[in-house]
Amino acid sequence: MKEKVVLAYSGGLDTTAIIPWLKENFDYEVICCCIDVGQGNELDGLEERAKLSGATKLYIEDIVDEFCDDYIVPCVQANAIYENKYLLGTSMARPGIAKKLVEIARKEGATAICHGATGKGNDQVRFELGIKALAPDLKIIAPWRMNDLWNMQSREDEIEYCQKHGIDLPFSTDSSYSRDRNLWHISHEGLELEDPAEEPNYDHLLVLGVSPEHAPEEGEYVTMTFEKGIPTSVNGKEMKVSEIITVLNELGGKHGVGIIDIVENRVVGMKSRGVYETPGGTILMEAHQQLEELILDRATYTVKKEIGNKFADLVYEGKWFTPLREALQAFIESTQQFVTGEVKFKLYKGNIIKAGTTSPYSLYSESLASFTTGDLYDHHDAEGFINLFGLPLKVRAMKMAEIEKENKK
Repeated sequence: MKEKVVLAYSGGLDTTAIIPWLKENFDYEVICCCIDVGQGNELDGLEERAKLSGATKLYIEDIVDEFCDDYIVPCVQANAIYENKYLLGTSMARPGIAKKLVEIARKEGATAICHGATGKGNDQVRFELGIKALAPDLKIIAPWRMNDLWNMQSREDEIEYCQKHGIDLPFSTDSSYSRDRNLWHISHEGLELEDPAEEPNYDHLLVLGVSPEHAPEEGEYVTMTFEKGIPTSVNGKEMKVSEIITVLNELGGKHGVGIIDIVENRVVGMKSRGVYETPGGTILMEAHQQLEELILDRATYTVKKEIGNKFADLVYEGKWFTPLREALQAFIESTQQFVTGEVKFKLYKGNIIKAGTTSPYSLYSESLASFTTGDLYDHHDAEGFINLFGLPLKVRAMKMAEIEKENKK
């Protein structure tokens, strides 16, 4: 019997060309696996395409809810934002995809997993670290790094290769943006975005919404609730997380929310420029932060920001299945015990404007914060606090003055 390989299959030109390439160069039986993380109509017609291209079988695995509950929610709770801008849309999905690829490989008795990520990108790192952590015995095949066997360098080359192998599919030779889509976001790279000096052509580029210039002239109020850091409802309607993100995507897209243009530092060392649309995710992150402001004490909030940055780095680098990620997540989850309440805001031309936040666990005290403080706070106490808090500064200044005086003698 032939050995089996599980191919991470998207249905695009690259992974379609990989099917006959795997059979020709390795004599594998190819099992295609497409992981549904909310990429919508991109999944249409995949089974026919995969089998026409020479695959023995196609799995389409729906992990949308798992993606939301097990990967997105921890990142929201952590406020995990890479390099202060990127909400980790592609990064968060990769460990779930790797996990499912391994499950299918075990089920089929495959000896290898193949992916179509390029040798310049982050995804090769994320896929392969996930596979190594979960199934160190499986072989990993990355065609784009195998220059001795993979000699296709353009869409035209791949289309010609497919046609030579009897695969005549309606792929276009027109170059377009390189995109990655899931329920959380869509990323855009290529074309004018390859030059940081060029302004993005938003009218041509955007998929999930409109630019702020084309958003409605009237703002829209939205109310959300959270229970222990997990979103539970939008505008009074209780929903699971995947449904909440879907609703927020529609609202955010409509009002031009969540569009960022960033030059980021890839794991492999180079800088890359991309535009990301994350309408629902941007709203969800902001709403969660608004609630945390009321509830977390200063010391916990300070450390949590540091942990959140580290968590974002780990997710970006593909280190999800590591003891450190588990430990950081345990800390983050402990901070969410009382992150419960309601957040109201207004969406208006790309902005998320606060409109009131409430929580039964709020540490905000109106009597303390107002100028007419009550018994808990005596203005005179501040004098002693400032004397002690500023003592190191005063001692140093006195010492420096003493040294300066000695030097003038």
